[in-house]
Amino acid sequence: MISEMVMLPTSDAVLPGDLVVPTPARAVVLFAHGSGSSRHSSRNRRVAAELRTAHLGTLLMDLLSEREERHDALTAEHRFDIGLLGRRVVAAIDWLREQPDTRGLPVVLFGASTGAAAALVAAAERPDRVLTVVSRGGRPDLAGDALERVRAPVLLIVGGQDQVVLELNKEAARRLVTPHSLRVVPGATHLFEEPGALEQVAVAARQWCEDRLRSGQGPSGAAQTES
Repeated sequence: MISEMVMLPTSDAVLPGDLVVPTPARAVVLFAHGSGSSRHSSRNRRVAAELRTAHLGTLLMDLLSEREERHDALTAEHRFDIGLLGRRVVAAIDWLREQPDTRGLPVVLFGASTGAAAALVAAAERPDRVLTVVSRGGRPDLAGDALERVRAPVLLIVGGQDQVVLELNKEAARRLVTPHSLRVVPGATHLFEEPGALEQVAVAARQWCEDRLRSGQGPSGAAQTES
């Protein structure tokens, strides 16, 4: 297994990331964190550990530089700049294509909160590279017109008690033209802090990725809703 801290160049910043690639690896999962978070997100790291049990590599990266993070902590400006965040996810996808340990691997995008919108924007920009997109408590509605351009299958995971975000996900799902599924975790709130809730997210994400790798295509039917 390869485990290292890496530096990812973008057009206007160099961003740190933590790359882990098991041997052999079937795909690599790129995590786009949510509002006010970073690659050190304990929730994303727990999900990443579960995904690696299925021989999926993981890349957890910061989407903002240290200076931008300090500014964002005061103003919350950058965390909602989906165009900026999406461009940086695209840059990370391109970087993975150039690395010897990941260049031949399909890419899974895992987005949380506003990071889900950035992941969907990136998936629309790199349809030939993205196998699927998984959203945890995400804001896919913030992806705007990119929603209709996404071609990779999409899994939306939302807490059953996260009512506002659940409705936003339902609205976004109606705009998706690609195969997609809305998975509702009963009793869970926005951060999936309830006992066992995050574990359900991790298992659902792993199974979804394994199914996409096995079939090479999305689930039958336009949409599914599960609890």
